[in-house]
Amino acid sequence: MLRGNKIGLRARHEEDIPILRAELYDDVANASRAESGPWRPVMPGSKDPRLVVDDSQHGSVPFSAVELDSGTLVGNATLWGIDTHNRTAHIGLGLLPSSRGKGYGTDVVAVLCHYGFVVRGLQRLAIETLSDNAAMLRSAEHNGFVREGVLRSSAWVMGEFLDEVLLGLLAQDWKAESRA
Repeated sequence: MLRGNKIGLRARHEEDIPILRAELYDDVANASRAESGPWRPVMPGSKDPRLVVDDSQHGSVPFSAVELDSGTLVGNATLWGIDTHNRTAHIGLGLLPSSRGKGYGTDVVAVLCHYGFVVRGLQRLAIETLSDNAAMLRSAEHNGFVREGVLRSSAWVMGEFLDEVLLGLLAQDWKAESRA
């Protein structure tokens, strides 16, 4: 398990899947904001690729996020789009509604940075998020990510186009930030 101050990132357990499905993916509004495609219902018991870990896929590393004190599942986290040639990847996370507003997102981003830069030896991490996702923007910037651009009206979400903010962090900037 990778440990932060409040949360740990561990392998996905079978019992995590129904909770993540019910609280993150069956919520049409939340899932529509978190994914690049349209929401669609997924049959219970199906092998949903968003939740079931495929160890043969090396371009993505999914984790379950748990509270360190209690071991309670608080959400999911992923290092995805891993490019071993250019040594880059993207960060994604989703917190259960009951776990939001507690600083877990900032801790998840910090642990994913440690995993990406220290464990995987990456040079650059990126985050793409909707411009109105204040919590993710705060979590990213608190961990040293810099806003690099805005994709205007690039995400179709529940009947309207929204802007996406692109953020990036380089290994040398993270190291300097983590020493401060």
